[in-house]
Amino acid sequence: MSEKKEIQELMQNNKTILLMGAPNVGKSVFFTHYTKVHVISSNYAGTTVSYMKGDFTLAGNNFTMIDVPGTYSLTSSNEAEELAILFLENNPDGILFVLNAADLEGSIKLFLEVKNYNKQIVCALNLCDVAKRQGKEIDVELLSKELDVPIISTVAVKQEGFKELDQTMESVFSKLDFKKETNIKKDLDIKELWKISKEITDKVVSYTGQKANFLDNFGQKLLKPWPGILYAILIIILSIGIVVGAGKALRAVLLLPLVNNIIVPFFETIFIDVLKVSGILGNVLIGEYGIFRIGFEWIIALILPYVLLFQLVFAFLEDSGLLPRIAILFDNLMSKIGVQGGSLINIMLAFGCAVPAIIGTRTAPTKKERLVVSTLICFTIPCISQSGALISLLGDYSIFLILLLMFANFVLFVLSAKLLSKFISGEIKPMVIEIPNLLIPEKKSFFLKFKARMKSFLIEAEGPMLLAVVLASILTEAGLLDGFSKMVEPIVSGWLGLPSEASLALILGVIRREMSVAPLLAMNLTALQMFTGAIVSLLYLPCLSVIGVLTKEFDLKTSILIFFGTIFNAIFVGGLINQVVSLFI
Repeated sequence: MSEKKEIQELMQNNKTILLMGAPNVGKSVFFTHYTKVHVISSNYAGTTVSYMKGDFTLAGNNFTMIDVPGTYSLTSSNEAEELAILFLENNPDGILFVLNAADLEGSIKLFLEVKNYNKQIVCALNLCDVAKRQGKEIDVELLSKELDVPIISTVAVKQEGFKELDQTMESVFSKLDFKKETNIKKDLDIKELWKISKEITDKVVSYTGQKANFLDNFGQKLLKPWPGILYAILIIILSIGIVVGAGKALRAVLLLPLVNNIIVPFFETIFIDVLKVSGILGNVLIGEYGIFRIGFEWIIALILPYVLLFQLVFAFLEDSGLLPRIAILFDNLMSKIGVQGGSLINIMLAFGCAVPAIIGTRTAPTKKERLVVSTLICFTIPCISQSGALISLLGDYSIFLILLLMFANFVLFVLSAKLLSKFISGEIKPMVIEIPNLLIPEKKSFFLKFKARMKSFLIEAEGPMLLAVVLASILTEAGLLDGFSKMVEPIVSGWLGLPSEASLALILGVIRREMSVAPLLAMNLTALQMFTGAIVSLLYLPCLSVIGVLTKEFDLKTSILIFFGTIFNAIFVGGLINQVVSLFI
């Protein structure tokens, strides 16, 4: 079923309340409050790029609340805006509109566009604490009269004002004329809307003269080339240092001893001493590539520490508002290689997982930019599980190899971006992005996000990784790996210069990207072989869930091209490095 038809049926068959507002205004917190469906929210634009729905009850009536993608306008300039318009045109019963107290003029302009659809609206004036911190005082009663809607002041992350909002929504939405036809009043002139918005803002906002605090001052410095770029580089280095350093420490001090000294010996005792398992079954269960050996070594000790640390660090960068500031600072550099700075947010998100990063490109203003960024993610950006595996592979040998891999990754990223931007037809528009407020993340929502993302990783990634472990054990014990190794020996041993058993990495990498690294850990490799293997794993095809998302977001042809393109690119670049370096050794 097409998304358009799906939305039409949803709106026809349910009493619906649209949750609307600009990006980065806290809509997801309201959605979670009413529907109890947890949505990951972040302090930058574009977190919710597809709609979410959940049921709730008001005044004895059952409603479906729809969290519409945040937009700055209703001009159909990107997919998020088109989706918002589609919902408005399909006859919603009411709208909960979230105004941004810290950017009231822009919020009022969007509100006037939404109000033009002639639906019953209740407004929440959110981020009142941030507005107060900025020295702004808003006359909420006067604002309510000017906009002709009930307005409740809120601080969503602290649940402030929610009781009054609940009462207002019950009062207003219990009197709805359900399925009243949408009646657009008139065509709007955007310049006129901005003029009206400014006039209303000037009426209702007064200034207390309060001086900007440390966060506001630091936030402003981060927007200027100097010292902003220096601060941004230091933040990136510190973030990488925490993930790599603390991840290695967690792995060495806690997880490796736990696996090698407690978990694996426990299962050795169970299978060998108690159950007396031996032969082929014994090797499959607890041998060198046994399920209950490499399953714990690869999944827990190899990958988990880096995933955990990355999610903590990245959640902080999101919720604090640092991430979009870094994107703005590097916009000029990004534009030189063919993408705009706003895309850096999705690119950085891809270091966690490519799936939400590709979906996040829906906020891009042109199809070309969506395709360039999505392809760039698949070809050059390793997910955190893969990064953790690569750090484990190279880190125990030399920190220099990790730095060299990062440099190579950067060079390949730049070259790929230039080539994709040149050969994919279309245009890339200049960056338009809202600058969020710099905040200290609220503890509850921060750890809820961390918990949700770790849960998602455990559910979505651990299963396929375990399947890869089982496959590795069976292939090795059954001798099937030898046959495959001979078939691909010209590529693996000849072109890439790796041991023939490294062919297992190419098989497992099809199931999960990071599993292309794991088999290399048990091999006695030279520095060149380690680096070549790392390059191949870095560039290897994205996992099957990413291919599924590419098919859904673009088409089957695009996903097939990326699937085979990444395999060819990984083997070609890895082999080229091996052949060139070998000439000088």
